[in-house]
This record gives sequence, structure tokens and C-alpha cells, in this order.
Amino acid sequence: MIIDRQISSHLKKMLEKYPVIFLTGPRQSGKTTLLRNVFGDFRYYNLERPDIREMISADPVGFLNSAGSKLIFDEAQNLPELFSYIQVISDERKSNGQFILSGSQSFLLNERISQSLAGRVSVNVLLPFDTHELRGHAILDPAQLILSGFYPRVHDQKIAAQDFYPSYLQTYIERDIRTLRSIENLQTFSRFLSLCAGRIGQILNLTSLANDTGISVNTARAWISLLEASYVIFLLQPYHRNFNKRLIKSPKLYFYDTGVVSSLLRIADTATLSTHYLYGALFENLVISEIIKSQVHQGKRPSVYYWRESNGVEVDCIIERESGDLTALEIKAGQTFSRNYLRNLILFPEKNLDREIKKAVIWLGNETTTIENIKIISWNDFVEDNSAI
Repeated sequence: MIIDRQISSHLKKMLEKYPVIFLTGPRQSGKTTLLRNVFGDFRYYNLERPDIREMISADPVGFLNSAGSKLIFDEAQNLPELFSYIQVISDERKSNGQFILSGSQSFLLNERISQSLAGRVSVNVLLPFDTHELRGHAILDPAQLILSGFYPRVHDQKIAAQDFYPSYLQTYIERDIRTLRSIENLQTFSRFLSLCAGRIGQILNLTSLANDTGISVNTARAWISLLEASYVIFLLQPYHRNFNKRLIKSPKLYFYDTGVVSSLLRIADTATLSTHYLYGALFENLVISEIIKSQVHQGKRPSVYYWRESNGVEVDCIIERESGDLTALEIKAGQTFSRNYLRNLILFPEKNLDREIKKAVIWLGNETTTIENIKIISWNDFVEDNSAI
């Protein structure tokens, strides 16, 4: 089953403007499949293969000159010395759309890109499927999606989430983490990852996380950065523009994929999920990650935040548009409407904000309506067109 990816059209546009495009994202997010299907006129080389690396390393300039003008190098972090040669060749040819690089270890690649290809490369991110891409290919029931997650193999091969994610996480920890950082005790890192899962939707407290794991605060900070860089988690920063210093300044912790979280929390079925203490946080994570994936897959830099005052009044999600206008969004995992859903949106300050502010609630009920200028959006309508928010 081939599912069209939203980012494909953006990548084609970038090929017309840059000699090199770089596609990164978490392992098994579908990078190789996308590149081979969308850019069939490019010659493909997988640099995980030792024989391919040896062939290129023997004579990089000769290889690049003879291989053609359209080349894909997958898992490019395995041959970082190639980047300098690509820089020279692309400068000599003075044309766009020459090379496509991809890889899951983005921080190793980004370092090389900043050194060798700055100004010549368009950097792009492919995350697991978003709901727009899955429409017509999967049942978009929120509880099922929280459990199954969005990794392509789960949907392409119809693999049960409880079979896929433990193996995926083991591979990630034993292969990527060991490669990227000298972590002696992988069991401790696994515990740290599980503790992060138990804190989704919460303000990040590094001291508490470090104490519960049995590591130093500096180690916890380094491991959070590692999880961010490998697209396992993201930190939602507080929105502070034009607000005073009473606002909370620490980020909130979320995962890019709810299937990963569910596996770490050992939630295997909808019955367990519906009574789990993190059900509301998981639905919140699902919605916010969908907003971020949609923006990333359109080639945009996510402008998504949260808002919270020191007195505890909080809005789950603030979306800042390119125009500067804002959408304040509350996310509720309930099927029975309550006016309490509107409370924090009503309290959200609008004074001294020289921009349009829209307010909305996304909930699990079936109705989409408007109450007191606040749009109430059902999950189904959000999935159908999340640009409506």
C-alpha cells in the first residue's frame, strides 16, 4: 500500500531552488519509500551497505562525476566525508536539483551540513503519517490511533502495535542511542524514556525526572536533547509575546507518536486506555502532534505553543499564524459537553495583543458549533480539515 505523503510537493519545489535537499526524521518514518517512489528519475544509493560506501570512498570525485546529475544518498550519516565533495561538485555544476540526502540521525547530519553545505541545502523533516495522509487508508478513531500510532509499517503491513513498538524501541535504544551517545547503562536510559512517557502534557521538571531515574540533572538534560534530536519527543514552549513575567517559562513534554507512548505505558487495548489516568493527556498529545506534523509536512516551521499563568490558568495550545494572528485551543477528551471547556479560553487575555485571536475547543463529541464566539470542533471535523482551526 503506497500512501501519498504531504511533503512530496514541497520537496519537489525545493529541488527547483536548491542543488541539495536533505530529508531527515525518525527511523522508519517512510523516508526511503517516499524518495524512491517520488524521485524515480534519481539514482539511489543506500549508504548502510558497506560495499556501496567502499565503492564511493575509493574515488569520491570520480564517482560523483560519473554517476549522473541526479543522485539519492540514503542514510548519508554513514559517509560524512562525502558532503565536502558534494559541495564542490554542486558548486561546479551551478544547477539545482542535483542531490538528495536522507538519514535518521539528524544531529550528525546537521553538523556536517552546517560545515559543508550551508546555503546550498534545503532541510526537511518527514514524521510518521498524519491523519490527512491516512484518510481512506485507516479508521481514524482517536482511541485506536492513540494505540496504533502512525508509523508506516504498522499501517502498511497491518502489524499489531504491541508487536511493532517494543521491537522499534529496542532497535532505537540499542542501535541509535548507542551510536550517538556513549550511554553505558541502556537499562537506565529505557527507564528514563518510560518516565518521560508518564509525564506527557506536563511542564518539564528536569530535577524530578533526574531524581526518579537516578541520574544527574545534566544527564537528564542531555538525554532530553537526544530524544528531541531523534524525533521521539518535542518540547512545547510557552507563548510569551506581549505577556508579562507572570507566565510559566518552562516547556511541556510531548511525544511525536502516541503509539510509542502507549507502548511505553503498556496500554494495549481501548478498554485499558479509556480508564487510564493519562487518557486526557494522550488525546491532547494526539491533537497537538497532528497540528505539528501537518505544519512540518507542508515545509513549515511549527509555531505551536501553550499558555499558562502562574495562577494555573492554562490554554493547551496556541497556534501562531504566518500573519501573526493566534488560535487559542483547548483539547478535551470528553463526549459530553461542559461549559468548563470554555473557561480558560474566556480568561485568555486579549488586551495589548494587536492581532486577531480565534478560540476553539476540540472534543470527542459529534457536534461542531459556536458558543460565545468560541468554535467547538468535533474530532471528526478536525481530522477532515485541521486548517479549520
